[in-house]
Amino acid sequence: MDFRPFVRHRDYRRLFAAQFVSSLGSMVTYVALPYQVYRLTGSSLAVGLLGATELVPLLITAFVGGALADAVDRRRVVLASDIGLAAGCIALATHATLAHPTVWPLFAAAAWMSALSGLQRPSLEAMTPRLVGKDELPAVAALGTLRGRTAMILGPALGGMLIATRGLASTYAADLATYVFSFAAVALIRALPAPEGAESPSLERLREGFRYAKSRQELIGTYVVDFVAMIFGMPLALFPALSDRLGGPRVLGLLYTAPAVGALAASLTSRWTTRVHRHGRGVLWAATVWGVGIVAFGMCDALWPALFFLALAGGADCVSGIFRLTMWNQTIPDALRGRLAAIEMVSYMSGPLLGHLEAGAVAAAFGVRASVVSGGVLCVIGVLVCGALLPRFVGYDARVFLKETEARTA
Repeated sequence: MDFRPFVRHRDYRRLFAAQFVSSLGSMVTYVALPYQVYRLTGSSLAVGLLGATELVPLLITAFVGGALADAVDRRRVVLASDIGLAAGCIALATHATLAHPTVWPLFAAAAWMSALSGLQRPSLEAMTPRLVGKDELPAVAALGTLRGRTAMILGPALGGMLIATRGLASTYAADLATYVFSFAAVALIRALPAPEGAESPSLERLREGFRYAKSRQELIGTYVVDFVAMIFGMPLALFPALSDRLGGPRVLGLLYTAPAVGALAASLTSRWTTRVHRHGRGVLWAATVWGVGIVAFGMCDALWPALFFLALAGGADCVSGIFRLTMWNQTIPDALRGRLAAIEMVSYMSGPLLGHLEAGAVAAAFGVRASVVSGGVLCVIGVLVCGALLPRFVGYDARVFLKETEARTA
């Protein structure tokens, strides 16, 4: 990997550390919350509905967060959001200590934390290009993928271990500690005021972001392909039910961790991705491999082959993420980064959340295996349809785009 951006830029290192540690804690809660819902209800559909509950507030706040990221100091938005997210962890930890906990507070806390994530993430995504050089953005994309996937490996494993040995209250408290660290690290980063000439948030400013995204089929392709892959090929809501058959909470951690292991392997060998310039085609190929991996996972009857195919799918998702992030960072103007990051976040996060609901509903009607396999098949079909309908996305070449951009600004 190319670690030069990490070595050269102190503020980027601080942001990297804050995101890594908070992502680690978020993945702990990502395992604990659906596990607690499943334990209280015994229903995979209830776990799927948890994802739908998180989606609604995310849709409301994401675009507000995008507009704020382009109008105010992005660092302050992140700090304020960290305080609210820490409060959510305190509520979950307190609720877990009750003798007879109920389900609805878990849904309320999930909605609260999802809403705050919607406010925070556009500012986080828009901060990074301000802290590094433009020529370093492909390396930064790979480093970001490494950071996220490593957290996805360690977080679920830590979550499963904490649930099994310390209980849910301690598990949520661990997430709280990560937000304290994140707040301290981000507070040390220099101020990042809004771009020159930025206007106050408004509906017109939001529409401006949508108009720009609509004018760029290359960007539309990155959103749509990932959305299709996640909504059909995301069987995470079924992992609690699968863990009951395969060994309990410790196996649950392995199931959540396996895709991230594959992604980590892909990111550690990702230097070759800097030589790829047709990023649209790369995203399509990677999303197709993801779907095939999920189909194979659904056909497995033993744990270790299942973990292998989950890892294969995770590696493909990592490659797709590197190409998508490179396209966004190289082509989106700084004045629009917050609002475009909001659109990306809605696509990136609503797909899995709706995927939880889809997987849970199909599993309730037809069984767990039918849900996993049918989702993978529909993922592959959907990705191929996207390729047929989005020729400019398929034909995107970074060398041509950057030359045209330089010519227009010369």
